[in-house]
This record gives sequence, structure tokens and C-alpha cells, in this order.
Amino acid sequence: MVAASRCFKVLFRCKGTFNFNSSLVRGLGKRAVIGHYSPYNCFTSILVGFPRIHLFYPIVNKIIGNYNSLATQASPDEEEVTDEVLNEIFATCQNTPKSSRERCNAYVHKMCKAGNLSMAVRLLQSLRDKNIFIPNAYITLLVAAAERNQIDLSFQIFKDLLVFHGPLSSTCYLNLARSCAKTSDCTALIEYFKQISELAFPSSTTVINRIIFAFAECRQIEKSLLIFNQIKSFGCKPDLITYNTILDILGRVGRVDEMVHEFTSMKEAGFVPDFITYNTLLNNLRKVGRLDMCLVVFREMSDSGVEPDLLTYRAMIETFGRAGNTEEALRLFSDMKQRQIRPSIYIYRSLIDMLKKAGKVDLAMSFSEEMNSSLSDLAGPKDFKRKRR
Repeated sequence: MVAASRCFKVLFRCKGTFNFNSSLVRGLGKRAVIGHYSPYNCFTSILVGFPRIHLFYPIVNKIIGNYNSLATQASPDEEEVTDEVLNEIFATCQNTPKSSRERCNAYVHKMCKAGNLSMAVRLLQSLRDKNIFIPNAYITLLVAAAERNQIDLSFQIFKDLLVFHGPLSSTCYLNLARSCAKTSDCTALIEYFKQISELAFPSSTTVINRIIFAFAECRQIEKSLLIFNQIKSFGCKPDLITYNTILDILGRVGRVDEMVHEFTSMKEAGFVPDFITYNTLLNNLRKVGRLDMCLVVFREMSDSGVEPDLLTYRAMIETFGRAGNTEEALRLFSDMKQRQIRPSIYIYRSLIDMLKKAGKVDLAMSFSEEMNSSLSDLAGPKDFKRKRR
């Protein structure tokens, strides 16, 4: 055990390059189970003959640049602490994997809090040399790397998690995006995303969609659009979710002309818009006062046989209210209730406000009383989400 740790130290002092061939992973085909999860959420074995995959491949990446921060030499004291930690963790791994996992998580958290990410890397690398993969420890390290905008480290952790842990949480995607907040090196980013797409096969499109969304959530709109524009070069085919995500991103930042253009491109590519597509268009066009376009989209939605839902009615009732067309707004409200779609408090407030502005105070008061008497039956947040059919 001590010998293994010493060998690991020698390995880390080397300035060579660790090469990882993602095609080897894809080549497994249906043997996608790289290891098996123990009941304690850590890998304790790997398929016989599976190519050796080291943590944070490559440490000095020929494509993306030097990875010097990971290879920083530790002081003798730090090396002794690492030996002690490893010995304790290894000693409990076989018999009490839960305890070893918790101990490892605690040490990684402590190292990250102290800013000593290189030692955390060494600890996890040594565990990987023993075919032990503890996802929570990697996630802790990913958070720390993102906070320090360490892009190379963040991507390497993310790729390891993607390969060995499977589907990742939204938090992992957001931390990956946060790590890129200060970079403007689009060439490097594209290369990274291409690597991730290859590793995620055959779920590449799903993973790239989530990355696009995460970058937008972190207000890195141009990077989200960059990924979208390069998606085919990653070997991915955009799907309806991809386009719906892009439409929402463009709409939220007020770029409605580009949003409409992508909507047209989507249809030309053979995609059939769904209720999410139309609601995204209507909501964002309404926000910028493009009432004429709202009417065009709503008419197309009806002609296409896509049934309106609560969000559709809210957008259109507010649209007609802004245009002063209270009769059409009231007609839609009546149609909504006939379809047994419960109105929300926002729709009532819109109707009351527009009726007051139109001088129809008595009718506004009537709707106000109706709203107050049915507060417990009004649509809530869960009613704004409709399952795909």
C-alpha cells in the first residue's frame, strides 16, 4: 500500500503527458458499464481489459495547454499527510466503503477550503489507481475549481464524472459554466465541448443541450449561442429541445428577431413546433410589445392543432389587454374555462386591470369578487407545467 503511494508520487513528479483515447470508451458499445456502483455510491471495480483511465487526463493537455497547477510539487509534510490519509482510507475501503467515502469527502472538502486543490487531485488520483471512484468528492472539487475559474481542471473533473458517474445534476453543469465566466478563448472551449460530446455518446445531444442551458443560466449568452452554432461539428444533431432552449435564451434577452429567425430555421429543418415552442414565442413577443407577431403565432398554433394551455391563455389575454381589445380578452378567458383550464391569479389581475383602464369598473369589480372567492381553486405553479403528450 505504501509502495503504491510512493509510486504515485513519482508519477506525479513526471512531466509527461497522459493520453486518453475517448474512442476506447465509445468502442465498448453495450459494455458501457465501466464499473459497478457499490451501495455506497463509489466504484470498487473496473471491467477486465478496460483501458486504464487516470483522473484528469491529460494533466498536460496537448490540445488545451499546460496543466501545471495540478502537478505542483507538494511539501514533504503534505506528502506525509497524504500517505496517512490514503492508508486510512484504503484500510477501510473493502470492509466499510461508506466510512471511507465520508472520510475522503471530508478531506477533499478541507483541502478545497484551504485552496489546496492540487492535494485534493492527488488524493483522488491515488484512489483511482486503486479503482475507487467517489463521485461526491469529485463534485466537491468541481465546485472549488469553478469558484477559482480553473477551466482546465473543471472540464477534466466534469469529463471524469460523465464517464464514471453517469447522468449529472444541474449543479454540475452550472459549475462547469461558472468556471468559464472569465475566458474568451472560444477555440479551446469548442475543443472541450467536442471532447464532452464524444464521451457522452450516444447521449451527446442531451448533454450539449444541458450545457447550453447552464451557460445561459450563468448569463453567458454568447457562449451558449456559440455552442449551438457549433453543435453539428461536435457530431450532435440538434433536437426540438435544443431549438426550444435557444428560442427561450434569445427571447429572454430581448433578441426577438433572432428568435423568430431560429423558429423559421427550425421548421425548415423539419422540426414540428410543440406547445413549449409556441408559448416561448408568445411570452417573449408579448414582453417586448410585439402584439402583431403574437397574433400571427397564436393563429399558427391554432391552425397546427396544438392546444393552448394556461401559459398560452395568459400571454394572449395580456396581449389583447395591452391592445385595448377587452372583448377578445374576455372571449379567450371564457374559452379557457370551457376547456376546464383553471385561471391563475395573474390572469384575473390582468383582466381586472384592463377593464378598469377601459372604464368598465363594474365588470372589473365582478371579476375581483370572483377571484377572491376562488383563491383556493386558482392555478398554482405546478399548473404552469404541462407534460408532453
